[in-house]
Amino acid sequence: MVCERMEKEIVIFPLPAMGHLNPTVELGKLLLRHGVSITILIYESPSIDSKHIDSYISRVSTAHPNISFHRLPSVSLPSNSESATFLDHFHLTIPHLKDYLSASSARAIVLDVFFDDALEVASELHLPCYFFFASSASNLAAFLYLPTLHNKLNASFKDLGDTPIYFPGFPCSIPASDLPIRVADRSSKMYKAMIVQYERLAKSAGIIVNSFKSLEPIALQAIAEGDCIPGRTLAPVYWVGPITANVGRHKDSNNELRHESLSWLDGQPSGSVVFLSFGSMGSALPEAQIREIAVGLERSGQRFLWVVGGAPLQVANGSSVLTNMKEPDLDAVLPEGFLERTEGRGLVLKSWAPQVAVLGHAAVGGFVTHCGWNTALESIVAGVAMIAWPLFAEQRMNKVFLVEEAKLAVEMRGYKGIVDATEIEERVRWLMESEGGKELRARAAAAGENGRAALRKGGSSYNAIVEIVRSVRIADSVGLRTSDER
Repeated sequence: MVCERMEKEIVIFPLPAMGHLNPTVELGKLLLRHGVSITILIYESPSIDSKHIDSYISRVSTAHPNISFHRLPSVSLPSNSESATFLDHFHLTIPHLKDYLSASSARAIVLDVFFDDALEVASELHLPCYFFFASSASNLAAFLYLPTLHNKLNASFKDLGDTPIYFPGFPCSIPASDLPIRVADRSSKMYKAMIVQYERLAKSAGIIVNSFKSLEPIALQAIAEGDCIPGRTLAPVYWVGPITANVGRHKDSNNELRHESLSWLDGQPSGSVVFLSFGSMGSALPEAQIREIAVGLERSGQRFLWVVGGAPLQVANGSSVLTNMKEPDLDAVLPEGFLERTEGRGLVLKSWAPQVAVLGHAAVGGFVTHCGWNTALESIVAGVAMIAWPLFAEQRMNKVFLVEEAKLAVEMRGYKGIVDATEIEERVRWLMESEGGKELRARAAAAGENGRAALRKGGSSYNAIVEIVRSVRIADSVGLRTSDER
């Protein structure tokens, strides 16, 4: 008698960048609770700082030994491939992926949306293939519509200036200039790859999106009614968010390891602090901009916690690449005497703060953010209202959603250039002092409760995770991949 394994292995293959790897690992943790085993595949890319990835994997492995990590053999691009993107690098990894899956006990694979080429490998091995979309459902709706829009337009988005572009699932049009750089030029390799990519997604076993139903009703309706892929059938879409590192407001009790920012926040009144941070890949702001922020914060009279530094960003061939990460010289970039004049009501950090813990602290009442989706969800889960200051990639699209539909943020209007101190002062004062700001903060608190409820047993996102595991088991039971094929 053959004994069937109690657990079904689900292999997850993320893009090895923190904005993709982090939510993927959190997805793995949610799936683990439902009787499956999780293996996360890692491949090395020349455009990613592997030291940060290695450190992160080490921490996760120690805290969650039930999550396995497997590194695929490294590959090298030809020496004459200066214009290659990370997609070219991944393409060389596909044979190694196939070898691993062929020898594994995997019952399903979850791919990052950028790895759509691997759909053919999964199909050849009769392996159910799901795609994980780590951004918003509104962005998913827009990108699913991209192949249709491509056939309607003759020009590149980069040549359309501020021409409004309509996407099903968005509350209003988006200026062409606000679309991500990788879709700007219709003749580029990255753009052409995205057209194929979002055609393939529709043919998968399912699309897993990091959002929850009550947050994005317009996108939910557009996707459900087929507006995003007219004339074609879409794979099932599973709303599993908000996937963040921690859910809910909390107070860190580990005094020995506590970050200085949390200890400082302990001494501030409830809801009184504005937190400013532009993300680990939020390109270091120009010195002129840093000085404007300092002047605006000082004039506002509000308490603040400000993470000044960021990892300088280089954009090449449609890809965001971390370059030399250096801490800023605060004495050189801040106005003379700023730190002394704001001592007590403000704390300035050079490069990092434990963002989830900071947002979860009761003293934080507002958040100036670059609108990365992971960061936006962390703020939503914590119930903290936002001032939206997008920088690159999909952040400008996220800004539209957060401001226009969700109404969980107010826009920093000058985000396309240097935002002056006057606007910074006005926006911070408005959020923290005005009746409109009070209403915005109340909506944020309600959205946070809705997000946390979605993940509780019986909630919409909890049920979606259960349904994914159920669909994997059904596929396995009907023999999509038999033991003989392994």
